[in-house]
Amino acid sequence: MRRAAPTGRDVGQLLADFGHTLPQRTAAVPDPGEPRLFPRLRSARGPRERGAGWSPGYAPLSQWRMTSDQAPVFWPFIAAPVLPPTGAQMGIDEFSGGSFYADPNGWVLDDEIPVTNPNIFVMGKPGTGKSSCVKLFIIRMLEFGYRALILGDSKDEYEQLCAAFGVKPFAIGPGQSTRVNPLDIGPLGRGWRQLPEQEAKRRAAIIFSRWLVLIRGLVGSQHIGEARVPFSPSDERVVDTMLRELTGYRTGNSTLAEVTIPQLWHGIDEPTDDLVSACRYAGRQQFLDGTRLLRDALSQLVTGHLAGMFDELTNIDIDWAAPIQSLSLKRLATLGDDAVGIGLTCLGAWGRGQREIAAPGDRRIVVRDEMWKQMRLGPEAVKSLDSDLRLSRADGDVQIAVAHKPSDTRAVGAEGSEADRIARDLLHLADTKILLGQDQAVSDELGDLLGLPPMTQELVTGWAMAGKGRALWLVGDRKYKVQSVRHPLEEALTYTNDAVAGTTRELTTSEGVSGGNSRVVGP
Repeated sequence: MRRAAPTGRDVGQLLADFGHTLPQRTAAVPDPGEPRLFPRLRSARGPRERGAGWSPGYAPLSQWRMTSDQAPVFWPFIAAPVLPPTGAQMGIDEFSGGSFYADPNGWVLDDEIPVTNPNIFVMGKPGTGKSSCVKLFIIRMLEFGYRALILGDSKDEYEQLCAAFGVKPFAIGPGQSTRVNPLDIGPLGRGWRQLPEQEAKRRAAIIFSRWLVLIRGLVGSQHIGEARVPFSPSDERVVDTMLRELTGYRTGNSTLAEVTIPQLWHGIDEPTDDLVSACRYAGRQQFLDGTRLLRDALSQLVTGHLAGMFDELTNIDIDWAAPIQSLSLKRLATLGDDAVGIGLTCLGAWGRGQREIAAPGDRRIVVRDEMWKQMRLGPEAVKSLDSDLRLSRADGDVQIAVAHKPSDTRAVGAEGSEADRIARDLLHLADTKILLGQDQAVSDELGDLLGLPPMTQELVTGWAMAGKGRALWLVGDRKYKVQSVRHPLEEALTYTNDAVAGTTRELTTSEGVSGGNSRVVGP
């Protein structure tokens, strides 16, 4: 039996009959909400309908990690924002499919790009194309007003590029006439007589600071057994006082005299009473005893294998208006890696001095090849390289340091030591890193030192190893998978396997003569 609906007045009607009207509340319009993208949910087992493929159990699932080029249907997005089309067009960004442009100084000026300095580290296994990548970058940046300075070509890999622009590299080594003075005053010493007092003091501070960093690195490169020669605060005071004495700055000369390392060594090895007193030693013998290691280290630099190369006044006239200039250290290779490292340290100090005053718009790409040979000289040599890289933002130069693998920066000292911490920090002085192919054994180093996840490591140890010119570009925290593209004329200028190709030609020709086949292979 259905119950009848209730009848009668509600509260509002009852009050209205007695002359009281209740306020009316406007009913809220319900929010329809956003339309559902998938209005009908589907079960993981499939539609429960005849012939619709329903399954009583769930399908097994597997997890895969992939990038846009591997699964464009499931992940239709690029890996990082596309960089603006300014600077050198290096090749194809295979993440986005577009052209990849490199403009380190432009990136620094763009607040949208996470880059604060224009420095570049190039790392890759020998033969993967490190030098070719750097030379390709140089060639294409020359069109934008840049010039190149190669501070230490240890294999003459840039000789052919220099010849293409009508420039002959300066060769440094045994039997060569080229002399480079790492204690060269540079352009800061010009017009010293007319400088105001405050400006003279400012320039002097820069000059003597640069020299102290150099001498500290050179002294620290020498050995006492397995240990490096220390450079104490007392040694620094002695060197600084001697340099100010030799240049005439201490006595207020109107011009600064040129100083060489042999003059510095002789001045400390045969100290005057004034030097002993200024360095706060009780007497001459105490001075000689306290500076024995310093004097012996400087003596080794003057009378050792590098005698006559970096201990005389500079006798070369650099044409700074030329597109490229190179100083070759290939002839030091027979003297060992330490000799090459010392040569790179000297050239680094000399080059820094030459660039301390640059005309507006005079922008350079400064290449520092075989960086690991300099870093293995010890923490003081690393500090010298560190000071070079830190000045790039101020002078606008693009500093390019070339190494084999990330762990090269850790060869300077034991893990956890001060030297190791300095080397780790050195990696952060370059916001742009170009990682060419590496062996699988380097994968863990990439993750440890550069913070690369496994998928990104596989790009370096897998994809990049499968072809020349492939590299992972790290621009700040952005990643770009770049295949460089070269014009046939550029291939001839960037080719770096002439020695291997020449050997191949000789062997093939010899085999052809003996076997009745004169075919020659190779480029």
